[in-house]
Amino acid sequence: MKGIFELEMAAEPEGENLLLVDCLNLAFRYKHKRQRDFAADFVRTIESFARSYSCGKVILCADKGKSAYRLGIFPEYKGNRDEKFKDQTDEDRKLFAEFLEDFEDALALAKLRYPCLRFQGVEADDIVSVVCKLSKRRVWIISTDRDFDQLVCDRVSRFCYYTRKEITVDNFEAKYDCQPDEYISFKVLAGDAGDNVPGVAQVGAKRAASLIKQYGSALDIYDSLPLPGNQKFIQNINNFGDQFIINYQLMDLGFSEEAVGFENLKEIQELVNEIG
Repeated sequence: MKGIFELEMAAEPEGENLLLVDCLNLAFRYKHKRQRDFAADFVRTIESFARSYSCGKVILCADKGKSAYRLGIFPEYKGNRDEKFKDQTDEDRKLFAEFLEDFEDALALAKLRYPCLRFQGVEADDIVSVVCKLSKRRVWIISTDRDFDQLVCDRVSRFCYYTRKEITVDNFEAKYDCQPDEYISFKVLAGDAGDNVPGVAQVGAKRAASLIKQYGSALDIYDSLPLPGNQKFIQNINNFGDQFIINYQLMDLGFSEEAVGFENLKEIQELVNEIG
């Protein structure tokens, strides 16, 4: 396997912290650079992050298809990506297939050194969320995915390798103008265009902040429907109805245990117990 000799010479990271790697997300940095055969560099990058954050323990977390749990709730989940792929050129399809092959090679090489959690129909977001809940260690998440920021607390932080920024409990409010426990309400109101999850039209960050300050949370807004007022954005909120609940189920990582599934949850628990 390419890169095996580089692996054998690498020093083990030290420290009491735990590094959780959103593997496919990290691999996309190589796709954007059109870099092939990146397995050895992929592992060296993980090792570098582990050293930087004193993470003597590392767990690889990887997607394997769309979330079966979310598709069961909302069949249109990530449906826009299917449409996007239909519009790809033959060359684009070839390049993407090559990237996925290289990613599998990189993941296989990384698994020679670190444990990997990957289950059919389960996304890395939910695996990371469950590990964060079960582990007692200080956790650093490596990903550009802001969905993880709802997990931020005194014990959990995220590093975005694209912006080279850390998201911690200390700088969270400066970044989002809310507290970590309020972040999911912003997401429910805004939706997620990348995942084909609709949001409330004409409710941007400032209006969302004002609504959350007035009502408490997106669930409290839902419980207060219909809201008084003739403004268009108020009408949009009143028409959003049960999509509030659907959005919570789709985006709140508090549902990660259900999304992971009972059998997979046992495997995650066993690994967390093993690494301490």
